[in-house]
Amino acid sequence: MFPTLETERLCLREISKDDAEALFACFSNENVTRYYGQETLQNLAQAAAFVDFFAENFKEKRGIRWGIEIKGNRGIIGTIGFNAWSPKHKRAEIGYEIHPTQWRKGFTSEAVSKVIQYGFDELGLIRIGAVVFVHNEASNNLLSKVGFQQEGVLRDYMYQNGTAHDTYVYSILKDN
Repeated sequence: MFPTLETERLCLREISKDDAEALFACFSNENVTRYYGQETLQNLAQAAAFVDFFAENFKEKRGIRWGIEIKGNRGIIGTIGFNAWSPKHKRAEIGYEIHPTQWRKGFTSEAVSKVIQYGFDELGLIRIGAVVFVHNEASNNLLSKVGFQQEGVLRDYMYQNGTAHDTYVYSILKDN
């Protein structure tokens, strides 16, 4: 069973085929993908493939990705979840994106805090990491605000749009 999480303003829920258009709205927006480590989506079929990819990752215990929905509104405004989930080593990397119309409203930090809590309390994680483009000030600030510590720089770690980019690596530990 896919877990549904709730915060004061948000419902974090399983992503379905009905969410393909909302996924496309996010991942076809260059303001969203410029620091994402992947190319901007060109068509709805690519977004539909994301739905399948997220479902397969959950089934295979490699990751879990929730759709972020504002309570009382139908449709997701972004996604959040764990990639590189290793139950054996009790670690995962967090990733997220949100549509620019919803930036600077606190939704991402609200979702990140809930997902961190779920990772520690329900998945038994002891370490949650994050890899963020050096120039992604908003994400770097958010992670620091919710308690992540910057561990270093991964040089030329993400390759996007024909260019290698440096990233910061962050972590938060269960005991901290």
